[in-house]
Amino acid sequence: MVDTASLRERALAALETVTDPEIPVLTIADLGVLRDVSVHDDVVEVTITPTYSGCPAMNVIALDIETVLARAGIKARIRSGLAPAWTTDWLSDAARAKLAAFGIAPPPHSASRRALFGEVSPACPHCGSTDTEQISEFGSTPCKALHRCRACREPFDAFKCH
Repeated sequence: MVDTASLRERALAALETVTDPEIPVLTIADLGVLRDVSVHDDVVEVTITPTYSGCPAMNVIALDIETVLARAGIKARIRSGLAPAWTTDWLSDAARAKLAAFGIAPPPHSASRRALFGEVSPACPHCGSTDTEQISEFGSTPCKALHRCRACREPFDAFKCH
């Protein structure tokens, strides 16, 4: 008989090491991509949700999950959960702090319609000024937009609100 609680805890500990390949300072738990970990017989089922449909990082994340769990001696099945759709509200407070420290403006909590339509300027992660402008809808990855701070003149990525 498998101790499901112990197996789940071992899996969760192993999953703490899986980071987002596009933003390696964030774990998949920080990002809110890790949605569920359950045990069925002796197999751990991990449910992940992409930050947006077609996110290229999801295949790498699934492979990283399989790898860390296999190294821990855990049989796993990866499942993609598309509903509910991922939202920036799922970012943990730790994720928001890590993003800012990494030079990426985190999205506001509870993204409003104004934020969704670019009517709210993100604070510069370098100097904290809110006198910023969007340079391009397209940043270093599809989930970020390129901005510039008018105060310190530094460019920065800002997480798009979803």
